Amino acid sequence: MALAQRRGQELMTSDQVAASVNTNPVIIRRSLGDLREAGLVEVRRGAGAGWSLARAPEEITLLAVYDAVEREPLFGMHRTEPNLECPVGRGIRPALGRVYGGVEQALRHELSCTSIADVLRQSLDLQAQ
Repeated sequence: MALAQRRGQELMTSDQVAASVNTNPVIIRRSLGDLREAGLVEVRRGAGAGWSLARAPEEITLLAVYDAVEREPLFGMHRTEPNLECPVGRGIRPALGRVYGGVEQALRHELSCTSIADVLRQSLDLQAQ
């Protein structure tokens, strides 16, 4: 959100972004790298180095951000195969697979309907109250 708020102004360093969200700059650099690979942010190196959005905040959905930074599904199956001799063990993966698939589909739909600009606007509106 900090990059969206500063759009069109000076670039932000990863230290500045980290301070905005109160986390370690190393974590931010990793996430910004993922976002850069997805074409959502740009980096300028050298004098005046920093990060900026690659597109207008209205054009970047939360789904695009989620897809850039999340490697695994929101819910995953346990790594160990259940006991297939047990009636519950035999059916648990297909049953949970349907539920998890529906949750993932609902999440993706909601994220696709919200842009970075929407979240920034709501954040600033709540701050003004």
